[in-house]
Amino acid sequence: MNMIRRPGKILAVASGGGHWVELLRVMRGIEDADVVYVTVQRDYRHEVEGRRFHLINDATRWNKVAAALMAFRVLLIFLWERPDVVITTGAAPGYFALRFGRWLGARTVWIDSIANAEELSLSGQMAGRYADLWLTQWSHLAREGGPEYAGAVL
Repeated sequence: MNMIRRPGKILAVASGGGHWVELLRVMRGIEDADVVYVTVQRDYRHEVEGRRFHLINDATRWNKVAAALMAFRVLLIFLWERPDVVITTGAAPGYFALRFGRWLGARTVWIDSIANAEELSLSGQMAGRYADLWLTQWSHLAREGGPEYAGAVL
């Protein structure tokens, strides 16, 4: 009998740029899982060929309407896909995915971007309390109660 349990369906979520690059690096170690990707750039689809891919709008904290639309789209994707685990490197799309994941019983992992060397990202600070595993890629940013340092993606 195989005692190793696969993680089930993983929702991997990131905004564009470095967040997306870091997410892909993290996900290389989980290649045999059922992974669904969510991001804000249509061009990223070719980087995850053969996997389910959902495109959402981009938004910032300064555009409340776009952020609300993003949150709604992330919720719909979550309800459609029903992941067991949410993994994100941020920013806003990951925050919403983590919140919905927590509400709906998924395990949640937040990996703060390596670009945030001096302090945690704003979304990382907000998401920490909703993450089952909250990680920083800088050892000096780790602290009691999270985030933890377990190494860097780069």
